[in-house]
Amino acid sequence: MKYSLFVLALTTAFSPLLAQAEAGDWVVRARVVDVNPNEDSKLGKTVNKNVAPVMSAGAELSVDNNVIPELDISYYITKNIAAELILALGTRHDVSVKGDSLATVGNQNLGSVNALPPTLTVQWHFNPDQTFDPYIGAGINYTNMLDRNLKFSSGALTGTKIKVDSDSWGYALQAGLDVNLKDGWLINADVKYVTIDTDVKANIGGSWTKIDSLDINPWVIGVGIGKKF
Repeated sequence: MKYSLFVLALTTAFSPLLAQAEAGDWVVRARVVDVNPNEDSKLGKTVNKNVAPVMSAGAELSVDNNVIPELDISYYITKNIAAELILALGTRHDVSVKGDSLATVGNQNLGSVNALPPTLTVQWHFNPDQTFDPYIGAGINYTNMLDRNLKFSSGALTGTKIKVDSDSWGYALQAGLDVNLKDGWLINADVKYVTIDTDVKANIGGSWTKIDSLDINPWVIGVGIGKKF
């Protein structure tokens, strides 16, 4: 009996701390995220086939990671189901040639691209009325490639302009945890895998020639805070 009373008192004491989610609730989160590309590139093979055999077959395009702010807005359709619109503010990545053992072109930095990747997911929240609320989600991503002009700065293709030729539609997978706090506030940790693929072309002899089909496919890992309304 004493144990039951203690549990009841403890539950009552901590219940005001929970920001319970209900259908119709809105949640705004601000995160700091690390966008870490998991790229797949066949640069050497494509250049050797479509342009000239000037690279190692294993040469690839490498895209570096970047830490950016992210804002997202969620709407609870039901107590457990929420739709989340993720509005990253744009992420700039340096693009380089890696793995080219031939001196004809060689490893080099090509410049940078800026990507704007809004993403919409639908989430299942396992414990929306508990302190710890893990969730999983899936959805779609559209990546708008901005400031996409690159160029070879050395080697046999010095001065040749390169462009990221197309924007990308892909899917997104998501898992995360909300820690519900007092007065609607929460702490959030979140991981997403986003598929982004695009063609890369170079201006060879006055015409744009495909030199790579680049899959960027970043892991997006973030932490932040949020507020329920």
